[in-house]
Amino acid sequence: MQAPTDLLARGLRDLRISVTDRCNFRCRYCMPVEVFGPGYRFMPHDELLSFEEIVSLVRIMVPLGIRKIRLTGGEPLLRRGLEDLVAMLAAIAGVQDIAITTNGVLLAHHAEALALAGLNRVTVSLDALSPHIFAQMNGVAAKVERVLAGIQAAQAFGLPVKVNAVIQRGVNEGEILPLARWARDHQVDLRYIEYMDVGETNGWKLDEVVSGDEILSILAQEFALVPRLPAYRGEVAARWAHHDAQGEVGLIRSVTKPFCKDCQRLRLSADGKLFTCLFAAAGHDLKALLRSSADPQRLANLVIAIWQVRDDRYSEERGQVNRQKAEMSYLGG
Repeated sequence: MQAPTDLLARGLRDLRISVTDRCNFRCRYCMPVEVFGPGYRFMPHDELLSFEEIVSLVRIMVPLGIRKIRLTGGEPLLRRGLEDLVAMLAAIAGVQDIAITTNGVLLAHHAEALALAGLNRVTVSLDALSPHIFAQMNGVAAKVERVLAGIQAAQAFGLPVKVNAVIQRGVNEGEILPLARWARDHQVDLRYIEYMDVGETNGWKLDEVVSGDEILSILAQEFALVPRLPAYRGEVAARWAHHDAQGEVGLIRSVTKPFCKDCQRLRLSADGKLFTCLFAAAGHDLKALLRSSADPQRLANLVIAIWQVRDDRYSEERGQVNRQKAEMSYLGG
């Protein structure tokens, strides 16, 4: 089967799968507690795609070009039996890489099972090392020590760890250098992410964005960094290695230096909707077809049709378009 391309000649490569819309954090840039409070109604369990349904879709998408799978949420480790899904995905011929993105609080408990199941790597969201700032940002007073213990456990079981840090002006820009020092000392690759206007609830303001260039300038005060070439088309982070090759840092600059032209990502929500962009307003519902035991070729044809008319490039059009956007906690970032 020929792999499809979209209207901007972008192929399919990465599939991000949200396994739950629930999270045990209330980070302001993603799930502010004023909106996602005690009365918030998350999806009933029977609305979520089963592991078997997810695997069926992945089997259909691999011949279309999908090679990398990332499990997200919400917080994916809240989904019971996640290691079973990892093992099922690892058994699919053609899947070359399986990763998860997690806040890390539950990682120490799950790291061994995930590694044994076939997980290739872990990305941990860690926006601060300062206990006070970290507790302020996660919204539930979670302790940074639990996240650091999760990272250590993942490494102990052979899982490479990458850390993502969203930097927001007036909140945690003072953590840029401490995070870089810690990551270098602990052999963790670090990605700084510009604060983005995802969803409709985080109160995003452009003047709260710390640009990638500004972050790089701060890092240059202490570190000698050498630019690295992209590893593949669609790599979202611009990367720099430390001069002595002891780890690397990266910048994800969706706001100041958009990378839409090379985006090869497709997103599957926990309730079975396919989204062609992180900033999309709506997805394409595949769950009904899945649960009607539709012919796999019919599903494949639908995915191809969705991708072939894709022209998303929101970050390049930011400020020129006005649209409602699905929440990041629903799409998985």
